[in-house]
Amino acid sequence: MLRLIIYDCDGVLIDSRASNQAFYNHILSRFGLPPLTDAQLEVVHVTTAQGAIDYLFDGHPELAAAQAYQRTINNDPFLPLIRPEPYIREVLLRLRPQYLTAIATNRGKSLPLVLQNLDLEALFDLTISAYDVSRPKPDPEGLEKILSHFRVEPAAALFIGDAALDREVAAAAGVPFAAYKNPKLKARYHLNTHLDLLPILQLSRE
Repeated sequence: MLRLIIYDCDGVLIDSRASNQAFYNHILSRFGLPPLTDAQLEVVHVTTAQGAIDYLFDGHPELAAAQAYQRTINNDPFLPLIRPEPYIREVLLRLRPQYLTAIATNRGKSLPLVLQNLDLEALFDLTISAYDVSRPKPDPEGLEKILSHFRVEPAAALFIGDAALDREVAAAAGVPFAAYKNPKLKARYHLNTHLDLLPILQLSRE
């Protein structure tokens, strides 16, 4: 019996690609570098801000300065570019109170702002960001902290993610994995929309 539904954030709860692109292009521009390529965007979209800057400024003499700058950026200008994924609010409301809900993400200081801006924060019992762990994904520390907090066995949880990184984390933690909008990923379940979760849990939309 599943008791706990854990969500990745970017690409699962929210469509943040345009926001992330604008955020990192802003940093690159400040240091005189060209905008993100499509390949770079794919990398920075799933990693921590620190990891993204390490990647984008690898070998650059101003790496340390770029890291310091990204920690000071006000995220407010980038929030309007973020959109909730379709039906996520409806499904989260339907899950409660029967299921515990949590987030395990590599997003950092902006996570509370994003959830507040989209009025989603009250729909999660626990959130674990990159700031709450010493080892972000692909390390399973975030998932393990959530399981420990709720005293839930891995088999009684489900982690919903959209990237190979998420599948790797779920496997390392022993948690069943559901792939969101990514049929290429090996997963116990595949969700084309968040509504697809309801029949898996034997829940109606009402």
